[in-house]
Amino acid sequence: MWRQTILPSLSLFTSVGTLLCCALPALLVTIGMGSALAGIISAAPWVTALSTYKTQLFVVSGILILLAIFLHWKAKNAPCPADPRKAKACGQLRTFSTIILGVAATMYLVGIFFAFIAVHVFY
Repeated sequence: MWRQTILPSLSLFTSVGTLLCCALPALLVTIGMGSALAGIISAAPWVTALSTYKTQLFVVSGILILLAIFLHWKAKNAPCPADPRKAKACGQLRTFSTIILGVAATMYLVGIFFAFIAVHVFY
């Protein structure tokens, strides 16, 4: 159960953290919305504290996402219960888990681009 719900959700949470700390500020500055970034930082000053640990945040997030993807792949052929209601719930949980992992990986890749690559491309 924790492999299918908690680990993908934790991966999504860390991906959101990478977006908030690093990708969103870089994106806003790149498209000329520095004043919007200033407003975000004044409303949520913890964003700058997360940016201090950008590399560590991305490493931990990447490890969690890779671990969640590996465990999800490993359990892809695991049998669901014989009870029709439980089997339906099992299938829905697998679909939901796949969606969460896809969103987390996409957000992570967007964060990597704007935090580490776009800095060198656009400036």
